[in-house]
Amino acid sequence: MNQSGTKHEFEGNEEIRNALSDRKRPKKPNGVSTSLTFGWRALLKIKYVPEQMLDVTAFPIMFLLMFTYLFGGAIAGSTSEYLQFLLPGILAMTVVTITMYTGIELNNDITKGVFDRFRTLPIWGPSVLVGMLLVDTVRYTLASVIMITLGIIMGFRADGGIVGVLLGVGLLLVFSFSLSWIWTTLGLILRSEKSLMGVSMLVLFPLTFVSNVFVDPRTLPTWLEAFVDVNPISLLVTATRGLMHGVATFEEVASVIIISVVITAIFAPVTMYLYRKK
Repeated sequence: MNQSGTKHEFEGNEEIRNALSDRKRPKKPNGVSTSLTFGWRALLKIKYVPEQMLDVTAFPIMFLLMFTYLFGGAIAGSTSEYLQFLLPGILAMTVVTITMYTGIELNNDITKGVFDRFRTLPIWGPSVLVGMLLVDTVRYTLASVIMITLGIIMGFRADGGIVGVLLGVGLLLVFSFSLSWIWTTLGLILRSEKSLMGVSMLVLFPLTFVSNVFVDPRTLPTWLEAFVDVNPISLLVTATRGLMHGVATFEEVASVIIISVVITAIFAPVTMYLYRKK
């Protein structure tokens, strides 16, 4: 009786194995599809926590209005004239500042344990990071659209036309994308999002404020002007401002692209190494 039962059980298991073996395994998803999937995940997080979009909606509006009407008369003698100088700079400052949230989101996934789950999936490893960076590029674009639209309402006029504005925003997105790799690297190293935010502000605060965002460097002391002239944020602002007003030179644009390539070439491989070894 036991032998008969064992025989039937064996035959049943054999049928199950045969049925499963006849079924084709689904193809492994490629890097593009998995990156888009993780990008969609990031968009869904925005859907359910919409207040996290304040940094690309409310803050740009507040900064532009505040700095234009507080400092415009004192610095340029006219808020309208100062707006032409300020908007490209404040746009670069805003977008560069929000790049740190890429590392913060990654650090949150690590501390909550979701990161470990992602690493067990049969997917292209970097797709988790690439998906986050793609969505952040959407965030940067949204911030740019909001600020430029408000600027036009306030009286901003780009002498470079629509093409100049698009080229300026495109250059800004390239630089911001490369800068995000620094924060993803730090997001994998630092132990909490508060420490990451502290380090990022320690770096970004002096770089953005000690630059040509608000004032012409020629009005600064000689020693400070020398720092501002080589500040990467100043180089970005100069190129963006030049493209929007139709006076950018090839050297100005090329310098920003070279810096972006160098940053990506250094920190993208480091991020991937840390991601695999985490």
